[in-house]
Amino acid sequence: MKHPPERALTKGQIALLVAAAVPMVGFGAVGAWGTYTNIASVFHRSATALGVVAAGEGATLVLALTLVGLTALGQSSPAAVRIGLWVLPAVASLTGVTVAESLRDKVIFAVTPIAMSASAEALGLLARRIVVYRTGVDAEAQRRNAAVIQQLAYHRARAANHPDDKARKDSELKSWDLAKKVGVGDAQLGAHLVDVQRDRMTVGANAALAGMFDLPVTPPALPVTDTPAPAAIEGAGVTAVTPGVTGEDTQVTPVLETVPAEPVTPVTAPVTPPVTLDEIAAVAGVPTPVAGEALTDVQLVVVLRHLRYLDDPPLSYRQAVAAFREGGFVGGEGRVRKAWGSLMSHEESGT
Repeated sequence: MKHPPERALTKGQIALLVAAAVPMVGFGAVGAWGTYTNIASVFHRSATALGVVAAGEGATLVLALTLVGLTALGQSSPAAVRIGLWVLPAVASLTGVTVAESLRDKVIFAVTPIAMSASAEALGLLARRIVVYRTGVDAEAQRRNAAVIQQLAYHRARAANHPDDKARKDSELKSWDLAKKVGVGDAQLGAHLVDVQRDRMTVGANAALAGMFDLPVTPPALPVTDTPAPAAIEGAGVTAVTPGVTGEDTQVTPVLETVPAEPVTPVTAPVTPPVTLDEIAAVAGVPTPVAGEALTDVQLVVVLRHLRYLDDPPLSYRQAVAAFREGGFVGGEGRVRKAWGSLMSHEESGT
């Protein structure tokens, strides 16, 4: 799969990103400082307060930097990193709740470390969006889709071949649940789907305009075959020989002489090769139809015209449609029937 070319950030975009990142880092630092002061006010020991900050906000900062670094390299983040961004500040919150003396202090001590988690998640998301914008590749979305597709493939195989009926039914239900998650959040997949639908709409619009404005298809003339000469009579041939008349103008009865018969070779007309699909398409002024691709209405008429006169006598509608399907050509039953009617009307009118 080809990735879009990388795009560079403009100066304005860089300024906006820096302006958004600075408050995130600042609020995370304020949350760490708040945790430090809260713990120091209870234990009155700086080392203890620094240990709690290091175990909570400090470890969260390490995971946040890891998340940003992996995202900048275009790689997905392990689940442990994402979970740790929330578990470690939660540990610091529980520590604050435990050491606080009053209910008011418990609430304050519990909320303060959450600032680091929010800052780390926001920085990771910002870095991810920058990479997606520049490279067009979302490693996190690809990781999720790969995991979903792997599970989907397993459950489809399990639903089809597992010996236990209950297991098959369970996998069948899980397959439908997983099918809803395929492609969720993948902007690149969405862009490809839009391109596919755009191509189909282009083909449909082209077919509609071709049916409105194109001239009727003029089928090429059929090759004419001469009737072969009748075969010679088997056995000896009889030829009438009339002798000359004498000067006395006397009537002479013709004398029949037997002449040995010579072998007679039947005379047949030269075989004319059938008209090719390329020639009919050239006469109609359209590209040569290709099996497996969407065809315009005029191209459908060209294909049916070609198939109808491949044999003598010409094929009927059912025979032509069967040859159409066997040849791998694409076209709905309604469009094929309409094209056949156009072909028949042209034949009846002699065009």
